[in-house]
Amino acid sequence: MTYCVGMMLEAGLIFMSDTRTNAGLDNISTFKKMSVWETPGERVITLLSSGNLATTQAVVSLLDERLKSPEDRDPTLLGAPSMFQAANLVADTLREVIGRHAQSGQRADSAFEATLILGGQIKGGPPRLFLIYPEGNFIEASSDTPFFQVGETKYGRPILVRAYDSAMSFEAAMKLLLVSFDSTVKANLSVGAPFDFHFFRADSLKVGHVGRIEQDDAYLQAIAQDWGDALRNALEGMPDFTLPAT
Repeated sequence: MTYCVGMMLEAGLIFMSDTRTNAGLDNISTFKKMSVWETPGERVITLLSSGNLATTQAVVSLLDERLKSPEDRDPTLLGAPSMFQAANLVADTLREVIGRHAQSGQRADSAFEATLILGGQIKGGPPRLFLIYPEGNFIEASSDTPFFQVGETKYGRPILVRAYDSAMSFEAAMKLLLVSFDSTVKANLSVGAPFDFHFFRADSLKVGHVGRIEQDDAYLQAIAQDWGDALRNALEGMPDFTLPAT
């Protein structure tokens, strides 16, 4: 399983993904699920992937290969005139990869499905964020839906819904996301650290803060401990239920 989040802020875009993949309890591996492309001063594009690893790796490989031979396909990811067209290109590539498996007898909605989050900014346009479905269609984030999650979403969603604020800083957003990821890890062993992140500052048109949070990271451990303590203290501070008299 996977957990990835793409989020819009007034300051820009923030992305985070776990790195755990598993094919059973005895076959757990670490794979990067975040890809970043950049033409400094012109565009930055980030892709998060969830689903079948062979499918997502094939999508990223095709996008990379077509950058090396742009005459074979126009436009490429770094040549698309807008983020909308970039989302169209990635959606078409995903549909193409899944379609190849479908032709060999597999169903696109089962073994080879994948869901993607694509975000970034191209010069002349604002930062934009998209959720791309296995069928190749997609939706765009807005003020009503300012973040997308893919993979194991239910455990980390409540804190995002309650605490998200578009005006928050990147530093505050990191805290929020780590609480969300820690809640997911605690509830589902198929999601795990390290966590990759990319903070893109609007209009910078260059890769922003990119890094990886390891399982033994001191800040992550402090967040996990403090959040657990805060939840217990909040629960203990609430009045107990009063049983009716018998």
